Amino acid sequence: MSNTSGNAGETYLQRKVRKLTNKAKRAYRVWILRDPFPTEVRRWFADKGDETLRLDYDLNETSVVFDVGGYQGDFADKISNRYNCHVFVFEPSKDFYDACVARFENNDKVRCFNFGLGHLNETVSLSDAADASSTKLGPPEDASTSVSIRKFSEVVRELEIKHIDLIKINIEGGEFDLLPHMMSDPMITEIDNIQVQFHTFIKDAKKMRRVILKKLSETHKCDWCYTFVWENWSR
Repeated sequence: MSNTSGNAGETYLQRKVRKLTNKAKRAYRVWILRDPFPTEVRRWFADKGDETLRLDYDLNETSVVFDVGGYQGDFADKISNRYNCHVFVFEPSKDFYDACVARFENNDKVRCFNFGLGHLNETVSLSDAADASSTKLGPPEDASTSVSIRKFSEVVRELEIKHIDLIKINIEGGEFDLLPHMMSDPMITEIDNIQVQFHTFIKDAKKMRRVILKKLSETHKCDWCYTFVWENWSR
């Protein structure tokens, strides 16, 4: 008996085997490796987190939002449309930056910058993987491009930002450098909300996340958390 859904040319038996294999892999990650990610992802989508938690903040037309890892501007667009706030989009990829510039050309409250934010001023290689593009994967030269990362503390001062109502951080591993730098700067007490996605592919990610959050808890409290999916910390 043939099957017209799923992978092209896949038989009913092959589809059943694939589903059982995937189920076994998920069970192995959850029960043997004790990896919370599969469970947390399901919980996140069941709770419609992208439509609710990520957008529900006490913001208004004077609020300042940093979108770190802007990609093509999806988050910036949603948060701007909802609150008419000031949004600063930081995107190191030239292609994605250009997409953001075009998207917000008629919105003078959204400013786009063609660099990422980090703990150093440096030029690094960015992998070519759409919204999963990272400076931490060490890709071959033909699958990457050179991009600019700017030091968070210097950028904030250059822009004369005194207060940030919300900073969204989704930078594919770069959060493990950026957050400790942010916490070492007095500006951390002027950031009301930190919405961050931690990534598991970084070596010792679980341990590093625990260390970062222990330090962050000195100035902020956790409002909601879906481990290694999304979480929010407020001042």
